[in-house]
Amino acid sequence: MVNYKDERLDIVFSALSDPTRRHMLSRLSKQQMSVAELAEPFAMSKPAITKHLKYLERAGLIRRHIDGRVHRCELVVEPLSDVAKWLRFYETFWTQKLDQLEAHLTSQSTEQE
Repeated sequence: MVNYKDERLDIVFSALSDPTRRHMLSRLSKQQMSVAELAEPFAMSKPAITKHLKYLERAGLIRRHIDGRVHRCELVVEPLSDVAKWLRFYETFWTQKLDQLEAHLTSQSTEQE
């Protein structure tokens, strides 16, 4: 059975895999924006923008508020903290492996002297 956390990470990583969505998140990290404001720098159709936004919503990375006819988007950071925790595990793993390699190479160098 798939772990909910693993499934959630899969969705978040998938959302982050697209440069347009990463750019949208970067812009939202500065301030909330309407969908029209968020779409401004992208040369793509409104349906394509909507598809990207729905993907980000599904991943829990943005929240959309409707104010009359204006849809405003804001960044949600919690899913990114889950990604950061996952990455920290591997950072620790590789740091330990590289430290072991350095110790081994140092001991080899000392033995050859």
